[in-house]
Amino acid sequence: MKKLLAALLAAMIILSCLTALADAGSEPDWSEYDKLIADIKTERDLAVREDMLHHAEALLMDTGAVLPLYYDNSAILQRGTVSGVYNDPFGITYFKKAAVEGSDTLRVNLFGEPETMDPALCVAMDGAILANACFGGLYARNAQGKPEPNYATGCEISADGLTYTFSMREGLKWSDGTPLDAHDFEYSWKRAADPLTGAGYSYMFNGIKGYPKNLAVAASADGSTLTVELSAPCAYFLDLMGFVATFAVPRAAVESAPNAKLSPGSWTHQAGFVCSGPFVVSQWKNDEYLELSKNPNYWDADNVKLEKILFMLSTDATAVYTAYMAGNLDLISNIPRDEVLPLKESPEFHIFDRLGTQFICFNVKSYLFDGMTVEQAAAMRKAFAILIDRDFIVETVAQYGQKPANCYIPYTMADGRGGFFKTSDPDYAYPVVATLDSGEKAEGYFDLDVDVKGAIELLKQAGFKFDGDKLSADTPIVFEFLTLNAIAATNIGECIQQDLAAVGIEMVIRAVEFKEYVSELLSGHYDVAAGSWSSDFNDPLGMLEMWSSTSGNNFCFLGR
Repeated sequence: MKKLLAALLAAMIILSCLTALADAGSEPDWSEYDKLIADIKTERDLAVREDMLHHAEALLMDTGAVLPLYYDNSAILQRGTVSGVYNDPFGITYFKKAAVEGSDTLRVNLFGEPETMDPALCVAMDGAILANACFGGLYARNAQGKPEPNYATGCEISADGLTYTFSMREGLKWSDGTPLDAHDFEYSWKRAADPLTGAGYSYMFNGIKGYPKNLAVAASADGSTLTVELSAPCAYFLDLMGFVATFAVPRAAVESAPNAKLSPGSWTHQAGFVCSGPFVVSQWKNDEYLELSKNPNYWDADNVKLEKILFMLSTDATAVYTAYMAGNLDLISNIPRDEVLPLKESPEFHIFDRLGTQFICFNVKSYLFDGMTVEQAAAMRKAFAILIDRDFIVETVAQYGQKPANCYIPYTMADGRGGFFKTSDPDYAYPVVATLDSGEKAEGYFDLDVDVKGAIELLKQAGFKFDGDKLSADTPIVFEFLTLNAIAATNIGECIQQDLAAVGIEMVIRAVEFKEYVSELLSGHYDVAAGSWSSDFNDPLGMLEMWSSTSGNNFCFLGR
């Protein structure tokens, strides 16, 4: 058996290198989804728009390419001496108002080595958190996720909702003392939207006229105002002003960096780069620590209480927890699973809800689907979905009170009309209404109960043969599962591995460090992977637009 598995894995590795050559006949036609997302952005009837959003989610779920596990939240341990740190509903931690009793330094662990801190290129939470500490947008988000004036003092919106004119705060500076004004935002937005930059979030600007090459964003001659023209009214446009991709970057530093064209984010790869936020990166030893120091040129520096923030860069939950218990860290989010239950009653343990979902993602171009029809490939992926025991994962691994997910959009997501997307539309019926242990209803696309017999039938539809209730040796399924090299992530992987083994599926866990994980996911060098997404604003489009074919964050490669 070991020799067979080794041979299959060797073949898998060879075939994986040929992923781009996978049979396109198994890939869904994604043009309907793309058109739907484009139409949603211009639809003015909110009831019609809501129905369109439901339809878009249904199209995504029908591919089986996104397999929801649970709706996300996050937990931290924070000493009673720490105040002013807050998390918004989108997963970002903010330090501008932080303070530590008896000290001017906050010691933190939230993540390992960051992929990038270039605001235009941040697609992961680590970079976004650091970019929020070191840069800024026209608006900033408060603890409730609502936008408040930051580098702008306010905004005038035309009667038709198409033109936004932002008034810039006077006296803004970059950390090197040079002036910062509306021209910097004009440059930064056009850079982020330009396909040559390769920004995963370039699509965030596609509601602006002229996207992507001739963005209708213009600074006044004196840099005191920024005028933006939209293609259609956008109810959440101001919310985007606090999102990292809209932050200003310093043109001179960006364009003078070595290999600036080949590596657009290289200007942030070493400590001391020019920024504009409450803090600057003063020291950085890769994979060990990162030091932020107060930026004296920040416009609101008088209200920044900390002089330094020291980040321990590690995903080793045991090492991080040990450092916290030894008094060497003040705030951590990496908590060993075995410690969660004993800590839940501690005043230092805090849980934050997030508008996000943890899921499994399938690369639709993978060799796994070679020779299949679109329907067969979807059936294979859906079989995985009903083999996984989400309740067990939530109860034994996640442990922060997460709710098992049977669809993609979080159940607390707003509908844009004053209600919740999952419960406020009586005209839209979800295929499944499951009951959680708490008694709450979970509307969605997959039953929360494990269904081995149903999975076998789906796999048979996909062309697999069975000997009893196990896959035949003639049609094995063997693959690598890409995930983070962190205890919780690998434990979830082991749960999935065990569930799939019920019908003879062989899953090999490939756990890598965060930086490699993001790179492999975005480049498509995987077949099946752990995935997660927190919305960037409180609207279903924040979860759905990423799967359009032109999105750099579409790591299932639907339509790409």
